[in-house]
Amino acid sequence: MPALQKREENDSIKALVTRMKPAIEMALPRMVSPERFTRIVLTAISTNPQLKDCSQMSFLGALMNAAQLGLEPNTPMGAAYLIPRNVKGKMECVFQIGYKGLLDLCYRTGEYVGITAEAVHEKDFFEIEYGLHRDLKHKPATGDRGAVIGYYATYLLKNGAGNFVYMTRDEVQKHREKYSPTRSAASPWNTNFDAMAKKTVIIKALKYAPKAAEIDRAIATDNTIKRLDVQPGDIPSIVDIETAPAEYYEPEEAVPVPQTTAVYTESDSLL
Repeated sequence: MPALQKREENDSIKALVTRMKPAIEMALPRMVSPERFTRIVLTAISTNPQLKDCSQMSFLGALMNAAQLGLEPNTPMGAAYLIPRNVKGKMECVFQIGYKGLLDLCYRTGEYVGITAEAVHEKDFFEIEYGLHRDLKHKPATGDRGAVIGYYATYLLKNGAGNFVYMTRDEVQKHREKYSPTRSAASPWNTNFDAMAKKTVIIKALKYAPKAAEIDRAIATDNTIKRLDVQPGDIPSIVDIETAPAEYYEPEEAVPVPQTTAVYTESDSLL
C-alpha cells in the first residue's frame, strides 16, 4: 500500500505538469521548445523524488519562474534549480537561478561580449584600481596558489564599455551571513561556496550594467518561494503567475539537489 500511495502522489504532480503545458508554452521564450522543457521537468521529478512532496502551488510557482526565464531546471548545465526544502515542517519548492543561468540571460540581450567570475588566491598577482580610470589585473600563480582571498566579476559590452566588482572573501562571508544565515549542511553555501560567491559578485556587477527585464526578474525571484493563489486542479493564467508574490525564505533545513542521471545529447542543447 505505501508503494501505491507514493506512485499516486508522484503521478499527481506529473499530472499537474501535463495540465500546465498550455501555460508553460505561453510563458516560454520562442527559442525554448515546450516539449523539451516539459520533458526536462518530468525528468527532474523522476530523479529527485522529494519534489513530489512539495506543495503543488510552490512547485508550480518555481516551475513557471524557470519557464518565464527560459531556463532549463535541474540539468547538468546548472542554469536553474527547482529545490525541495523543509520550510517550517512543510516541503516547499524553491526557485534558484545558477550563475550560468545569469550569464545566459545576459548574452541573450545581445549587449554583452563577455562576462567572467573568478576567485583570487593569495599567491596570485592581483591589482585593482578605482577612481576615474578603473582597472583590474589578475595573473594566477602557477602550482600552489594558496587560499582564496576574494572574488571578482567583470563584463564587457559590445560598445567597448565594461566594469568589474571585487569582494574580499570576508565581504562575501558577511553577505552570506546577512542573506543566507542557515547553517544546514545541504545549503549551497556549504556545498559549493565558490559557485555562490561568483554568483554574488556577478549579481553585484550587473547592478551597473544594461539589463533586460528577464535579468531583473531572475534576480528578484532568486531563492524564493512563489505561492500561487489558485485552487488545486485549476490552471492559473499568466496574470496569476506574474502577480503572485515571491517570498524569499532561507529555511533552517534544506534538501540538496541530487545530480541528475538523465542523459542529454548534443542535439538537445539550447546553447
